Amino acid sequence: MAELSEKVLKLIEENGKLSSLEIANKLKVDHQKIIGAIKSIEACGNVIKTQQESEKHWHLTDEGKKVAEEGSHEAVVFNAIPSEGIAQKVLMKNIPNAKVGFSKAMSFGWISIDKSGPNGPRVMRKVESIEDKVQLKARTQKEEASAEVIVKCSVVEKGSDFTTQIIKEETDLNSALLASGEWKDTKFKKYNFNALGAPVASGHYHPLLKVRSEFKNIFIKLGFTEMPTSNYVESSFWNFDALFQPQAHPARDLQDTFFVSDPKNSQSFPEDYLQKVKDVHSKGGYGSEGHHCDWKREEAQKNVLRTHTTAVSARMLYALAQNKPFKPSNTSASTVSSLGILACSGQKCCCPWAFPEDVTVIAWGLSLERPTMIKYGLNNIRELVGHKVNLQMVQDFPICRMDK
Repeated sequence: MAELSEKVLKLIEENGKLSSLEIANKLKVDHQKIIGAIKSIEACGNVIKTQQESEKHWHLTDEGKKVAEEGSHEAVVFNAIPSEGIAQKVLMKNIPNAKVGFSKAMSFGWISIDKSGPNGPRVMRKVESIEDKVQLKARTQKEEASAEVIVKCSVVEKGSDFTTQIIKEETDLNSALLASGEWKDTKFKKYNFNALGAPVASGHYHPLLKVRSEFKNIFIKLGFTEMPTSNYVESSFWNFDALFQPQAHPARDLQDTFFVSDPKNSQSFPEDYLQKVKDVHSKGGYGSEGHHCDWKREEAQKNVLRTHTTAVSARMLYALAQNKPFKPSNTSASTVSSLGILACSGQKCCCPWAFPEDVTVIAWGLSLERPTMIKYGLNNIRELVGHKVNLQMVQDFPICRMDK
């Protein structure tokens, strides 16, 4: 490549300005190799100046090349007819493109058909000689036999630091250059401080997490505090029983809940509250008829992978009720999982948490998926979650900002 680059530079020195196509023609080298040499020279500084241009050329098609060499289809048909003529079926069978050539030769008045013979139609010459103008056009590369080709090329001329000797500029000042003193006479490549650095590979927040973060900020500004949701293993008591889900409920089946084998059971519970929960399940109370079931402590002790953050709500409500005197609080649990359709209810507290009688509990739920799809213009939830999610989408989507 260095040898070719120097040849290119010598041509520029001799001619002043040349296109890459002209250089390729003069050096008898493939045009793409010349383009590579030019780019290599450009990397050495201001040795040359280049400008991109396009040149139009006409090249013979494969059919045009054949016409230029052998003649037009009609001339081939004419030349295949001897002075005594030839059977039409023999001519049509043995001559390539005979149908097109025969039709053209007939229209030009070069040939005729004699149908008087006993062996079928016979093709005869009507003229002694012909002028094949189509072949002449093909040989001079006229448009009728050619295809237009547009080639992109570089017009090259001398730069401000033009030289015919390629000297590669150093990119680093290293210890060897310093120790030998060669750095004094070495030409260093200038730094391009406007060049963008390579993007650093990193993780990106999923759109659901971006929307969750925005929701969280809104709630915090409203005075809410976030519940601790890091206890991913929970007892069935807080996950199910404290929320008054029957112990025979299908959600407690192995098919619907992941039970933990080690530690298999929880041992520590607030006994007074556990007894109240047991009584409501078994006999009812606080306005509830209960489930009228044989409530079992061993079932409540089983540890599970927490199935929802409402289990955290149960713990927090119990903890708030223990504050004496009672102190109002706003709490919110953040999760990537859907929190349900927007709903709100307010009523006097009628559960065994022992809140004061005048305490009103308000609860609501927000989904994340639907607001996220609306915010980012997604029409199908499969674009947001699942194995077909486009990771580039996760990387490119902007930070969520709700209209205030």
